[in-house]
Amino acid sequence: MAWQPEEEGLRQLSEFLKSSLSGHDRNKQKEAELMLMNARSNQDYVNYLTYIFSSPQIGQQLSLNAPSLFLIRYAAAINLKNHIKLFYTNIPKDQLAYIKTSTLTVLRDPNPQLRSFAGTVITETVTQGGLLQWPEILQELLALVSNAGGNVPPETQEGAMSALAKVCEDNKKLLDKEFQGQRPMAVMVPRLLEFASHTNPKIRVFALNTLKSFIPQKSQVLFSALDVYLQTIFQLATDPDVQVRRIVCQSIVQLVESSPDTLAPHVDGLVNYILTQQQASGSPDLALDAAEFWLSIGEQDQLRDRMGPYLERIIPVLLAGMVYGEDEVFRLGGDENNADEEDRVEDIKPQFAQTKAGRGVTSEKEETPGTPQANGTSKNADLSDGEIEDDEEGDEDEWDDDDPENAWSLRKCSAAALDVFAVNYGSAVFNIILPYLKENLSHTLWPKREAAVLALGAIAEGCMDVVSPHLPELVPFLISLLSDEEPVVRQITCWCLARYSEWASRLESPADKQRFFEPMMEGLLQRMLDQNKKVQEAGASSFASLEEKSGDKLKPYVEPILRQFTECFKRYKDKNMYILYDCLQTLADNVGSDMAKPDLVNLLMPVLIERWNKIQDDSREMFPLLGCLGYIAMAYGDTFAQFAAPIFDRCIKVVYGNLQQHMAFMSGQTVDQPDKDFIVTALDLLSAIIQAISPEKSAPLVQNSQPQFFDLLSFCMEDPTTDVRQSAYAVLGDCAIALYGSLDPYLQKLLPISVRQLDLDAMPDDDSENGFNVLANVCWSIGEIAARASTERLSPYIEPLYNGLTTIIKNEEVPEPASENAATALGRLGLACPVHLAPFLSEFAEPFLQSMSKISTSNEKASAFLGFNNVIQNNPQAMESSLALYFAAIAQFPQKGKQGAEYGEVRASFAQVIQGYVGLIGNDGFNTFLNGLSTPVRAKLRDGYGLGS
Repeated sequence: MAWQPEEEGLRQLSEFLKSSLSGHDRNKQKEAELMLMNARSNQDYVNYLTYIFSSPQIGQQLSLNAPSLFLIRYAAAINLKNHIKLFYTNIPKDQLAYIKTSTLTVLRDPNPQLRSFAGTVITETVTQGGLLQWPEILQELLALVSNAGGNVPPETQEGAMSALAKVCEDNKKLLDKEFQGQRPMAVMVPRLLEFASHTNPKIRVFALNTLKSFIPQKSQVLFSALDVYLQTIFQLATDPDVQVRRIVCQSIVQLVESSPDTLAPHVDGLVNYILTQQQASGSPDLALDAAEFWLSIGEQDQLRDRMGPYLERIIPVLLAGMVYGEDEVFRLGGDENNADEEDRVEDIKPQFAQTKAGRGVTSEKEETPGTPQANGTSKNADLSDGEIEDDEEGDEDEWDDDDPENAWSLRKCSAAALDVFAVNYGSAVFNIILPYLKENLSHTLWPKREAAVLALGAIAEGCMDVVSPHLPELVPFLISLLSDEEPVVRQITCWCLARYSEWASRLESPADKQRFFEPMMEGLLQRMLDQNKKVQEAGASSFASLEEKSGDKLKPYVEPILRQFTECFKRYKDKNMYILYDCLQTLADNVGSDMAKPDLVNLLMPVLIERWNKIQDDSREMFPLLGCLGYIAMAYGDTFAQFAAPIFDRCIKVVYGNLQQHMAFMSGQTVDQPDKDFIVTALDLLSAIIQAISPEKSAPLVQNSQPQFFDLLSFCMEDPTTDVRQSAYAVLGDCAIALYGSLDPYLQKLLPISVRQLDLDAMPDDDSENGFNVLANVCWSIGEIAARASTERLSPYIEPLYNGLTTIIKNEEVPEPASENAATALGRLGLACPVHLAPFLSEFAEPFLQSMSKISTSNEKASAFLGFNNVIQNNPQAMESSLALYFAAIAQFPQKGKQGAEYGEVRASFAQVIQGYVGLIGNDGFNTFLNGLSTPVRAKLRDGYGLGS
């Protein structure tokens, strides 16, 4: 006999379930949630939940009205699903059997939401237990969908298909594994292909969607049936149901990304189909799904290069898709002048710290300027010799800020696709678009003008060469559009001008600069004080982009730029303040000390300090503000000292407060989990101040801080968050460079912590990339300490430092920045402790020299070789197997001219080692050795050191 509940228990649990969804009475809801948690201890709890969920008759049993009955059953389903997820292994087998049989019956329930949740419960059960614990479920669902008995109502077929889709999508890898010699996928794919032609469009959608989900994992079963799948897809291309056609488009896009070769023979038909769907009236979602095809094509060489013959048909459709629709025109037209309105809290996006703390001595790499962001993340602070910067997160999509809701849309997708085609087909795209631009850039209807400006901006990267001859005419016209009566047009024009600002910034003649660059710059600056907030934001973001592309060419214009920024600080509301910080730090990064003139400092700093004093320590605006101040400190240099003390002290306060909060949280106190980004940005600003101002002025700040600076830093050096540790070791290295005298007394505490960070086995596998960034900074900071510390300070730690650093440089899985920093640190340890390292020379010479060969010539590299040479002189015989590699390294260093003189100390050290080997080997033996070296190395040794004939 099936399990039956007690009526009183049923009534109580039902009441708790109902109250748990009672949003209007929070206290009652919390009480009910607590009672439900307590009810878990009842051995029949799962049975009660299952009974309530699967039994519509409880409405009569408990005299419930229809809405209450649904609410209670729905709550039971939620709690049952969560209980299965959390406690599956504790559920007895008989109760699991009851869940399985009962949940299947809910697929026949008339309520679609309950049928859908039955699929969710079934999926969770399969996910937690595996298919082998419920092997019959797939066949039972398939039988219901196919109406095997002839008496399954359409609603149940839909419910079963929904459940089947959930099981498949959540267990894709499981279905593609062999069980007892067979893959479940081998059964599923043919049946899903069959269901894709079902008379019920909802079942067709579920089947197609499920098949689509198998494409990215390149299921062997699906791809072996790819011809049948493609045939099915093409047959459904003209399906009367819009949702089916949407899935067809999405499936084609997935195939383009996962198996472009299979679509190559069908290019002509695909292009025709996608163009038809993209122009489908009344279905913007379908049009967007179709437009995604062009973006996917752009990433696949096999298909992208075959689009040339179709450009005359594709480009006009993309242009049409870039015009705002009627609803958007109604919403956006005549947008208000709202610059004086306060921002709502929910309108301000969360901001995240962007550390600039990566250090290293790797070979020089070209930086690719990023699209300026509204969150104050500009690249490239002035980094000290040998430092590197982390690659930032991918730039925000260029189209993200065009749409007021910031949502992906047909308009944005079409513009992005046009960008892709412009990059790939250049002049061909421009020739097609030119008549459109002439017709629409000055159109009387603002949506047409706006779309034309968007199109002109979209082709900037790919068509710059062919557009450039037209820019002397286009740029003045675009500048005039900055005064358009429609804010939306002014907004997109800012963005478009930013796309062409590099052209303007590269103009050489004063007349051309005065005619094009200066008006462009002035126009964007004016829009930064537009009466519309979105135009302000677009103007500021675009000006930051112009700054990136102009670099130090902005130096003659620093004063008017800062005057405008100062006015922005006075007038901006909270949201646009973030992008203003970005503009300011980008300017500081590009013009440097030109900002430090007294009159300019007196112009900017009062408004910036006023904002600094207004912002609370726990405000997320602290992230971009701290970052911006770091760039300003580096630009001002010692001029920043007059502002440093209160800023330094507040950073210490921020770090200390967040560390205290972390300890309180970890100890179980009722406090919120701290946001470690506050620590990261505060440490980065401390680092910038230490680098920027003279040691005489920064040392008292460090020595007098409360709590003590290096005690606080020691906690950060062991923080569980990788970003905090990375910034902490950047600060440690900067202190070694600028304030070694203040750091020295604390080495006994800090070096053991650093040594522990060298342990590769202690690095979490799930965060290896960030962990290696930390490791690179640890090694860099150790190297900077080793370059300055005494033998007495370093000798107690030589063995663990040596073991840690050599393990790193010998491990091929360690990325180059960390490995090269480790090698540099190891060499610099030889400055103070050559005797201690000499016995190990034969073990580390070769990996050290191999790492050094990858590093560009720098002061750090020279310092590492000075230390290495010291070690050699204490054990020259140990270099026997590595001597050729060593002399190749000697030949790498510049030998003549200014650079040769700059590295005179290390060259003298090399000469001393060379003479030592001549004396050790003898002239004949040494000449024989030289003759075995490569011709280029012998030539450099001859020119630089007079060796050989």
